[in-house]
Amino acid sequence: MIENLNKEQLEGIFEAIPFEISFVDEDDLVKFWNKHETRTFKRPYSALGKAVQNCHPKHSVDKVSQILSDFKSSKRNSAEFWINLGERKVYIRYFAVRDKAGKYLGTLEATQDISEIKRIEGEKRLLEY
Repeated sequence: MIENLNKEQLEGIFEAIPFEISFVDEDDLVKFWNKHETRTFKRPYSALGKAVQNCHPKHSVDKVSQILSDFKSSKRNSAEFWINLGERKVYIRYFAVRDKAGKYLGTLEATQDISEIKRIEGEKRLLEY
């Protein structure tokens, strides 16, 4: 639940989240992203308010459009992919954003470099902090 968070707090929360997120509204327009300076897939500020399809390479636009279509029709609620970028493993997830009644509001994209996470072995307990 959100109760009386101000803009500065919300911006701080979005920047503290340990992955990149983007939000595309119900009309496929880019409305938000965090971590601008350190993003894996940087976007120009001019992308705000423009069609998300313009933010992807030509060879992936069909898939992006299909995911959005599936979300809008409630055929799916999420999609995930992972790619290698040099030595890095990047995990990309899309989530349908819906209101309490199930109406489609847009899509949240979450991108995370999971290279370090993949190297985790064993266990580290909170008490070892």
